[in-house]
Amino acid sequence: MSPRTFPPPFVFGAATAAYQIEGGTREGGRGPSIWDTFSHTPGRTLGGDTGDVAADHYHRWRDDVGLMRELGLGGYRLSISWPRVQPGGRGPLNAEGVVFYRDLLDALRGAGIAPVVTLYHWDLPAELEAEGGWTNRETAYAFADYARAMARELADRVEVWTTLNEPWCSAFLGYASGVHAPGRTDPAAALAAAHHLTLAHGLATTAIREELGEAAKVSIALNLHVTRPADPGCVADLAAAHEVDVVGNHVFLGPLLDGSYPIELRELTRHLTDASFVRPGDLNLIRQRIDVLGVNYYCTNYVRRRTADAPGSAGTGGHGDGTASPWVGLDDVEFLPPSGPTTAMGWNIEPEGLYELLTALDNAYDGIPLMVTENGAAYDDVVGPDGAVHDPERVDYLRRHLDAVGRALEDGVDVRGYFVWSLLDNFEWAYGYSKRFGIVHVDYETQRRTPKDSARWYAELVRTRQLRG
Repeated sequence: MSPRTFPPPFVFGAATAAYQIEGGTREGGRGPSIWDTFSHTPGRTLGGDTGDVAADHYHRWRDDVGLMRELGLGGYRLSISWPRVQPGGRGPLNAEGVVFYRDLLDALRGAGIAPVVTLYHWDLPAELEAEGGWTNRETAYAFADYARAMARELADRVEVWTTLNEPWCSAFLGYASGVHAPGRTDPAAALAAAHHLTLAHGLATTAIREELGEAAKVSIALNLHVTRPADPGCVADLAAAHEVDVVGNHVFLGPLLDGSYPIELRELTRHLTDASFVRPGDLNLIRQRIDVLGVNYYCTNYVRRRTADAPGSAGTGGHGDGTASPWVGLDDVEFLPPSGPTTAMGWNIEPEGLYELLTALDNAYDGIPLMVTENGAAYDDVVGPDGAVHDPERVDYLRRHLDAVGRALEDGVDVRGYFVWSLLDNFEWAYGYSKRFGIVHVDYETQRRTPKDSARWYAELVRTRQLRG
């Protein structure tokens, strides 16, 4: 690696999500979410873990802001818990919940940390799920009302408004494979949910700008899949990789940025749904100006076309596990096990994929700034006898991926920032507390925070803006 410089105004930050760190699920007037229901259902999460306490950020946020300040972070990507500020997903706001976020944002601003706020990071109010959740078109309109209310209540405290985080996971892990809340396994429902999520983004974007004006910065964060054919010389494998690109990426990029769905998506899913949930005028509502496109990246996929005499099942592309596949319409596509070193999640380590993704997006959608809104790795971290957490593998992972970002910048790609996932060890969804992504170690018994070596390394990078080989 060559030394690289990240000049201002490039932002170095860290990211979290409300259900993964806050805890306090029955405090302050908060209502239940689909993840409360899911995690309290036996067999849904590893060890029966729940987010009831998580990293106790609800009570310890002041110390956590102080920790961010010590690390010198320029930005913090957090999510608002919809059921904390609007317990039923509709109707009056919960004043105590609004004050919690208002105080948190004020503290961040006071510490010189720019808040990047995600309005939806998977914790749908349970009452809305009882009415069909994201398969119900009305949920998109409820989300727009919620977005408008947050814009009104939080206003100029927010640097960037991110409508949704990883709608692919919400739709396909939540409604097709069932490994995420609400735990349904209905491919047709997943496709309807995907459309209603993009509709929610469009409606919310309009609502935010009506409330705050055209200067309000609006974003969406997508986990875009970098997929390679097992045999680049095999036409069938190339076609399989293209189909993953359609179902994994262009199911969202199409309506959001092109104003249309890919023809191949309709062909691949015709046997599952008539797509009557797409109504006239929807694509005009969905395609709104995006001020910055959030890119979440962890690993790559390798796929091949499965023949009749080659048994196997469609894989999960590094985002969950289960008997049902999230890859709707791709029954004859096989995801291969990773080769080479992996993280504790079993995901491969391929920084080149991040470089390729950033440059491909820049080529396809010239003029839309990009931001790496999640990138990081889970490892089996422990506090050593010296009281420190030595995580050289994570430092190497971050260094190599930031090098990829730096290469993209030097090649002229408009990348505005990088947010490491995650600030804190936290509740890792269906994996419970078994996976540690944080650059800060959390002892879940005592809630003691211990910055890992990766946090110290990252703080030095933030201070110097110099990435050394």
